[in-house]
Amino acid sequence: MGWTIYQGMRDQRNIIPDTLAQEVELDLANPMPLRFAVIWLIIGLVLLIASSRLLVWGAVEVAQSLGVSDLIIGLTIIAIGTSLPELASSVIAARKGEHDMVVGNILGSNIFNTLAVVGIAGLIHPLEVGHEVLTRDVAVMLALTVSLFVIGYGRGGKHGLITRSKGIFLLSCYVLYTLWLARSVFFTA
Repeated sequence: MGWTIYQGMRDQRNIIPDTLAQEVELDLANPMPLRFAVIWLIIGLVLLIASSRLLVWGAVEVAQSLGVSDLIIGLTIIAIGTSLPELASSVIAARKGEHDMVVGNILGSNIFNTLAVVGIAGLIHPLEVGHEVLTRDVAVMLALTVSLFVIGYGRGGKHGLITRSKGIFLLSCYVLYTLWLARSVFFTA
């Protein structure tokens, strides 16, 4: 985080795109009263949190009734449910052309979950890591992290561009990984 702040302070260019600047000017010209903005903010947050919680609770109940392990539930249902707020904000940011916000949101969320959440949980109670996590899940995560780095870094001095085809590739990798997990649950004796 320190490095990111340092880079942002060092780069004094105007980082607000023209389209966003026009939106900000339009919003300033037609302001919403503060109490309405606060009400809409609270309603949106409550609905977002409640809907993701309901999805997670319901899906966990169904998965546990089918005899699915806690690891698989965490890798699929909990991961989807807890990532819905990031997905919602990333879709909105992408539609507004705020691509750095999308990448920062995704990477920041994953770094925080990996380091802070696992670290705090490990402080509270030691975590036992299963063999399949190290052989299957870490290998997949490492391979996809490297592929995302290659996609995002670009080639020949050009910045990387995550096109629709690359997005389809990444989404397909997720679907295939989830199907692999489902296969390991339902088709392994």
